[in-house]
Amino acid sequence: MASEGSSGLAKSAAVKLSEMGERTKQLGTAMQDPHRQRRIILVIVCVALLLDNMLYMVIVPIIPDYLLYLEKEQSSGNSSSSVNNTENLDIKIGVLFASKAILQLLVNPLSGTFIDRVGYDIPLLIGLSVMFVSTCIFAFAENYATLFVARSLQGLGSAFADTSGIAMIADKYTEEAERSRALGIALAFISFGSLVAPPFGSTLYEFAGKSVPFIVLACVCLLDGILLLTVIKPFSNRTRENMPVGTPIYKLMIDPYIAVVAGALTTCNIPLAFLEPTIANWMESTMHATKWEMGLTWLPAFFPHILGVYITVKLAAEYPNYQWFYGAVGMVIIGASSCTVPACRNFGQLIVPLCGICFGIALVDTALLPTLAFLVDVRHVSVYGSVYAIADISYSVAYAMGPIVAGQIVHNLGFVQLNLGMGLVNVLYAPALLILRNVYQMKPSHSERNILLEEGPKGLYDTIKMEERKAKKKSFVSSAGNYVPGDENGIDTYRGQQASRSFSEEDSSGPEYS
Repeated sequence: MASEGSSGLAKSAAVKLSEMGERTKQLGTAMQDPHRQRRIILVIVCVALLLDNMLYMVIVPIIPDYLLYLEKEQSSGNSSSSVNNTENLDIKIGVLFASKAILQLLVNPLSGTFIDRVGYDIPLLIGLSVMFVSTCIFAFAENYATLFVARSLQGLGSAFADTSGIAMIADKYTEEAERSRALGIALAFISFGSLVAPPFGSTLYEFAGKSVPFIVLACVCLLDGILLLTVIKPFSNRTRENMPVGTPIYKLMIDPYIAVVAGALTTCNIPLAFLEPTIANWMESTMHATKWEMGLTWLPAFFPHILGVYITVKLAAEYPNYQWFYGAVGMVIIGASSCTVPACRNFGQLIVPLCGICFGIALVDTALLPTLAFLVDVRHVSVYGSVYAIADISYSVAYAMGPIVAGQIVHNLGFVQLNLGMGLVNVLYAPALLILRNVYQMKPSHSERNILLEEGPKGLYDTIKMEERKAKKKSFVSSAGNYVPGDENGIDTYRGQQASRSFSEEDSSGPEYS
């Protein structure tokens, strides 16, 4: 009886293992479906962007208080030392906050070129790995030097993760409407990470200690990396011979259209980058704001940001030729909102212009990030690492200057002058987007895609310029026309005639651009 019972258990266990194996096989087959796979890739990238921006902002309520605690411990019993350390603390905090954007600014030209050479998956894995290490260091750091290393490492990870993630979305979603929608979702995660991180960090810091917020983020980062390894498998099938060589980043930087977009991305983010390190002190001195009000300053602005993304995606799908106009309207809204910030006298009034700033940033980012990919498609080679490295550089310029420059401007000129200057810069830059008004009339040819790529369109479409194709056809046809048969059966002559005929048929298929 005992043997029969054990054999029955063995059979049931074998059946369950077989069912689990079958389900795993079905799940693997489903994950290999291109449509589902790109949705999973979008989730992976959005989580990576969420983590990066949460880690960027979660230190805002934690690190100043923690550094003050460390300074008090070191200077206990020495009053003169305490005064000097307190005076230097603001400078140290500003340098610490800016170190991430500064290193990101320095690394982005190299990371963009690296992404163009090896693809998008390995750089994304590198970025997630570095961010995981950075977050763990933040959790257990007990002095300023270690915190500085962790913050700088985060900039290194962001230079790879952010750029490769956005570039991967642009590569997987080739249709303009789908691309705008996917990038809009990514921007929503960026906004959510930036705005929810301060209350998330301050709450856990107060009730659970400094390490807990960073440990939570490190666990999410680890899970995202495991999902990336499972779905995309970066180290398998590393054949890159069919991948076109991307345009060098310095050539993209001197493209006037890309330069205008990059300038707009920098300008529209200056109010947010400059207000984040200065608005809490201004709120405390002018409206005697409480700690919770200062901690929740930007959280209500998340909802108009999502609204701005949604509106821009819908408008771009219906009227794609007016992407430049949506961006210009966004910059005017940012400028007007920035100018009204100093006039606010309580927390409720302050919410309105801050919501206006985030709504305008949503219009600009959602309209212009897909425009960068489109410009690369129609004017360069459809490899997106370098062009989104330029976008990341644009953001990094604003956020590198913010913690260092904003405080000096407030100290020397005043908070009112800071906001008026930022608002004026945005309003004056908006007309520059008129340069982009004819960009979307340059439509890439869809009839040529299967000719350009042997396996059909997979994101790297229209990667050979018209001039290059004409030159190759001309040289090939001339060589075929002057060909001397190599064997008596005339097989090579026949191949040359077939090649010439295929080129003539290709020429009659339609123009390169419509």
